[in-house]
Amino acid sequence: MPGLRGPRLPPAGILLALPFLPLLLLPAAPAPRRASYKPVIVVHGLFDSSYSFRHLLDYINETHPGTVVTVLDLFDGRESLRPLWEQVQGFREAVAPIMAKAPQGVHLICYSQGGLVCRALLSVMDEHNVDSFISLSSPQMGQYGDTDYLKWLFPTSMRSNLYRICYSPWGQEFSICNYWHDPHHDDLYLNASSFLALINGERDHPNATAWRKNFLRVGRMVLVGGPDDGVITPWQSSFFGFYDANETVLEMEEQLVYLRDSFGLKTLLARGAIVRCPMAGIAHTAWHSNHTLYETCIEPWLS
Repeated sequence: MPGLRGPRLPPAGILLALPFLPLLLLPAAPAPRRASYKPVIVVHGLFDSSYSFRHLLDYINETHPGTVVTVLDLFDGRESLRPLWEQVQGFREAVAPIMAKAPQGVHLICYSQGGLVCRALLSVMDEHNVDSFISLSSPQMGQYGDTDYLKWLFPTSMRSNLYRICYSPWGQEFSICNYWHDPHHDDLYLNASSFLALINGERDHPNATAWRKNFLRVGRMVLVGGPDDGVITPWQSSFFGFYDANETVLEMEEQLVYLRDSFGLKTLLARGAIVRCPMAGIAHTAWHSNHTLYETCIEPWLS
């Protein structure tokens, strides 16, 4: 009828948008979450302290922001000469609560003598949850070389006669003697070593089976070292190689501890859980501050 108007229709643009209205009303998608990295625990070496690892902390923060990194400030300086079993107990008490708060697992970065402390921790801790154990220039098969450390501690001894001190009850009170491995006095080493011969399973003891089982809980073991280290002797000890009686270096696969699988080394390699990362041109005191080394041998394993 004239004068009457029908209902007004909305503009065409609105009509076209109506089918998409439910989508427009949906809540916004949450922003992607930053990856959560496993906590990292760092154990220092002989005469070291947490300050030595400031560069390593910077590198981890750059590549894995938000990672909780704990550099354990125990047995610093001269206290690092304390017997290694005493140190293992102290570090065990420090790492246990960190592991308990990280059900997804943790990473261990352990430098020089600290690598032996960490391997002992892997052996004695029944419920450890270590994903990557990174052994940074550590004398895993022992030490047999004249170094400034030894000359300072035992100024009248050389490597050829140091066994007289190290393989005595008094000598075993020093951490260095706990992993002194004289290839010319193997019987004395096996009988006197209160630490290395035990964690290597080279001497029978009642905990050997349990320790082997515990060690094999580790996700992977990353071995780092190199020919220009200047301290670890032989440098292949960082990769479980060592001298025979003629001071010829036998590689890991030729060592009795591997062939007998005395603490799980052969089993670990068989499952592809040993990574070897040799690097030339790095001196012993630079392993934890060399950026190329970090990118090549450490960063890939910090999940």
